[in-house]
Amino acid sequence: MSSLRQRTLWRVMLLLLLGTGLLALYNYHDSRREINEVYDAHLAQNARLLQGVMSMPVQDSSRQALYEAFNAALSKAGRGQVGHPYESKLAFQVWQDGVGRLVHTASAPTLDPPPSAPGFYDFISAGERWRGFVLPVPEKHWVIWVGERNDVRYDLIDRIVRHTLFPFLLGSLALALLVWVAIGWGLRPLQNMATVIRNRHAESLEPLQLVPLPSELEPMQAAINRLLAQIDDLLRREHRFIADAAHEMRTPLAVLRLHAQNALAAGNEAERHKALGFLIGGVDRLTRVVNQLLTLARVEPRPGLRASARVDLAEVVTDTLADLTPWILDRGLEPSLDIDEGEHHLAIDAGALGIALQNLVSNAVEHSPPAGRIIVSLRRRDSAFELMVEDEGPGIDQASLSRVFERFYSRNSPNGAGLGLSIVATIVDRLGGQVRLDNRPSGGLAASVLLPLD
Repeated sequence: MSSLRQRTLWRVMLLLLLGTGLLALYNYHDSRREINEVYDAHLAQNARLLQGVMSMPVQDSSRQALYEAFNAALSKAGRGQVGHPYESKLAFQVWQDGVGRLVHTASAPTLDPPPSAPGFYDFISAGERWRGFVLPVPEKHWVIWVGERNDVRYDLIDRIVRHTLFPFLLGSLALALLVWVAIGWGLRPLQNMATVIRNRHAESLEPLQLVPLPSELEPMQAAINRLLAQIDDLLRREHRFIADAAHEMRTPLAVLRLHAQNALAAGNEAERHKALGFLIGGVDRLTRVVNQLLTLARVEPRPGLRASARVDLAEVVTDTLADLTPWILDRGLEPSLDIDEGEHHLAIDAGALGIALQNLVSNAVEHSPPAGRIIVSLRRRDSAFELMVEDEGPGIDQASLSRVFERFYSRNSPNGAGLGLSIVATIVDRLGGQVRLDNRPSGGLAASVLLPLD
């Protein structure tokens, strides 16, 4: 593909040549019309002057000599050193009823019979095109004719066209060069940006800092910088995920190896059975860690992703709790659901919200006493929906409240990986909401998620 400068130049020059050509064509026709008007006016004026000269008071005996002197003088038109070659292309003649032609120029065409209709008209004589003007003089019984060959007029028009076309071509070339330079100067900031991007290292994610920058390129630089920031953030999350996974799985794998060695070294069946039980428990714990890591990677905020489908929050909460109810009951706990009346529709990612609710309920189940209650409620506040999960466990001390959303912080829970509440925080942040933990006055913990209506 050609460069922007070439694309712009060809289009500008094409429009310029097209516009100038149309103007030149208009000027050509307008000039031709005006020149014809001027020449027609000269013909009519010459006819009037000839009428005036021939109408001068002269004795009848001398009038024929006057006519012969006219003819002798006019026969020399275009032949002497003083004059103009176009004289021979201009002609006139006068007829008188009953007498015939009185005076005429040598170059005058033969008109037989003489024209009678007054005014201008075109005709062809001896292969030449003529423009004539007829002026009748009734009181003298004269018909005055004045004419000129059309090539006189067209020669002047051709000269005008030739004298304007050559400067126009030279001017167009000079203008194209100036436009080329002007476009290059105007596109220099874009060329500078392209040069900077071309010379950057492939692994560089530093933002572009091109100043000064035209207002048209500022959104482009901002978009590129946002893209670089998003790529850098994605890479950081990927590295962090790998580091977290390696950190969290190193110890369980070492423990699994130790249990496997104990099973191999067991002296009797009871010791081997006990070691294998520890091994299975470690595998289960590592499986939960892997599943939560995968869940965390799946719900990490991704730039450019926004929920657009409107869903019924009450239906999402009800279905999620219904799926968890058999497991809650198996743990000896009592689930409870409280949803206030009214509509609970919101444009949100229903799958992500379901994962967050599962983790909140799982956290509540892990810390609830036997026969305790797990209360899930959904209410509409002034500007947000509030989803709350309450339990009757021991709650959280103030020192731990500020750390429970950190990754791998599990408050010494033997079955937890410390990722459940971190997943909840990540999902709620992605949904544009807020999550808060509070100790209940009657005992237990209340986890509330606020989802804004707008």
